[in-house]
Amino acid sequence: MQQKNTGFNLVGLMLVILLITVVGSTIYLVVTVTRTIDSALSPVQNVNNMLSTQVSQLLNPTPTVIPDPVTIIREVQSLTRLETIQYSVEKIVTAEVNQGVLGPLFGDRLLLVAHGFVIAGVDLAEISVDDFRLAGDTLYVSLPEAEVFVATLNNENSYIYDRTTGVFRKSDPDLETAARRVAEQEIYNGAIEDGILEQAQRNAEIFMERLFNTLGYMRVVFE
Repeated sequence: MQQKNTGFNLVGLMLVILLITVVGSTIYLVVTVTRTIDSALSPVQNVNNMLSTQVSQLLNPTPTVIPDPVTIIREVQSLTRLETIQYSVEKIVTAEVNQGVLGPLFGDRLLLVAHGFVIAGVDLAEISVDDFRLAGDTLYVSLPEAEVFVATLNNENSYIYDRTTGVFRKSDPDLETAARRVAEQEIYNGAIEDGILEQAQRNAEIFMERLFNTLGYMRVVFE
C-alpha cells in the first residue's frame, strides 16, 4: 500500500509540475502576444494622435502676424499741447439690422461694451506776444481755448458682450465697425456734455499760473 501511495504521489506531483509549466507558458505567450499587438498598434495610435492634433489646429488655428520690415513715416510734427485732463469713459452700444418679425431668421444684432478715453487741454503753439500784458505787478494772460486732443476707444478693453445672428444670415463684419464708430463718437459727446473743456481750461490756468509764479510774476490774471 505504501508503494502504491508513493507512486500515486509521484504521478500527482508530475501532473502539477506539468500544469504549472503549461500555465506559465500560456501566460508568457499571452504577455508576449499582448506586447506584440501593442507594438503593432503603436504606429497606428501615433498616426491617430498626429491627425487629431492637425485637425484641432485646422479647426482652431493660431493667427500668424508678420509685419512688413519697412516702416514709412509720413509726417513728423512738433507738439506744444498742454494736456490737462483725461476722461476714461464706458459706453454700451447696440447695433442691429433687420430686426422685427423676421429678426430670428434674417437679423443681426450685437451689444458692444466700449471703453475709451478723452484727453483735452490747450495748444500753447497758439500763444503769441500779444496774449501777454503787464500792468504794474500784474501779468494778464490770454490762453487759447481748451480743445479735445484725443477721443478714442481702448480696443483692448472693449468687447462684444452678446451677438445674435438669424438662422439664414451670416454675421455682418461691418456691423461691429459701425458700432465702434458710434461708440467713439458717444464717448466724445459724453465727455463734452460732462464739461471736460471747462475743466481742461481751468487746469491749464492753474498750471500756467504756477509756471509764471516761478518766473517772478506773483499776480496772474487770465483774460
